[in-house]
Amino acid sequence: MVKVITFGCRINSYESEIFKEKLKDYDNLVIVNTCAVTAEAERQCRQTIRKMKKENPEAKIVVTGCAAQMSAERFAAMPEVDLVLGNKEKTEIEKYLLSKEKKIVGDIFSFAGYDAYMITGFEGRERAFVEIQQGCNHRCTYCIVPYARGANRSVKKEKIIEQIRILLQQGFKEICLTGIDACSYEPSFSELVADILQEFPNIPSLQFGSLDPAAIDERFIELVKRYPNIHPHFHFSIQSGDNLILKRMGRRHSRERVISLCQKLREVRPESEFGADFICGFPTETEENFINTMKLVEEANIEKLHVFPYSERPGTPAARMPQVPVNIRRERAERLRNLRKEEK
Repeated sequence: MVKVITFGCRINSYESEIFKEKLKDYDNLVIVNTCAVTAEAERQCRQTIRKMKKENPEAKIVVTGCAAQMSAERFAAMPEVDLVLGNKEKTEIEKYLLSKEKKIVGDIFSFAGYDAYMITGFEGRERAFVEIQQGCNHRCTYCIVPYARGANRSVKKEKIIEQIRILLQQGFKEICLTGIDACSYEPSFSELVADILQEFPNIPSLQFGSLDPAAIDERFIELVKRYPNIHPHFHFSIQSGDNLILKRMGRRHSRERVISLCQKLREVRPESEFGADFICGFPTETEENFINTMKLVEEANIEKLHVFPYSERPGTPAARMPQVPVNIRRERAERLRNLRKEEK
């Protein structure tokens, strides 16, 4: 039996389903699909690896994902780990399982291809995720993910359509498009959404992962107005409600853009609900900067919040900026959570 443990984002969830289907005939195998978004995420991955080995002393433990890509040597040095695979190599995980090497991690920026494997379902889920792109060309100052996932690479439209068709035939009624930077889908995120809805006009519910406010265009708003089967819940990667902090984060939107976008979507679909990611206590953030984030939540009427106290990620520009004390980061995160019920 293969056991797959997933940390992090929806892309990891999608890829873990591929592992389960590809490796279903293997026995005594543990795959740990890691996340590198914060140093704490990596720590939790290492803790889980030790726990898995203790519970399954005879199992072969394979570590892959973003933390494996970024900290390959550290994971390879763990006695509990049998094999470390990078994000490029994990697309052919079955090819490397018998390797005598302990670490196989290549240059993620040389990765231009995709595994053609199609998943048939999501274990224990009613909603199915469909990967539409990988990587990111932006460089937010707090984020290590582009270095773990590589450059923006879009899945061919034909493959996305085929994957959705398979999942709908399996009885899934909720299809969620996801990616590392989904709105950067090339040649056009909005046109991909239009093509999917044209191909599957009776799809019960088309949903989206995290959306970039800077990349949502008028075409997308038109589609939301036209197609009632677009699920009217939109989750934005906002991070801050203060324009100076947004600039220091390297984000491409402003607080005014967020407010306007929410207003436009509510005009075409009054039942629209909004969720958002926020980072509290980003380097140099003052109390006034933070209050602007609190105000944005109220002004844009964002109902569901996913709140993180800022966590230094070594290797990012933000980690070299003047830091806000950890206790203040946590206190601000708690205040923001208390403003709304945090999204679970």
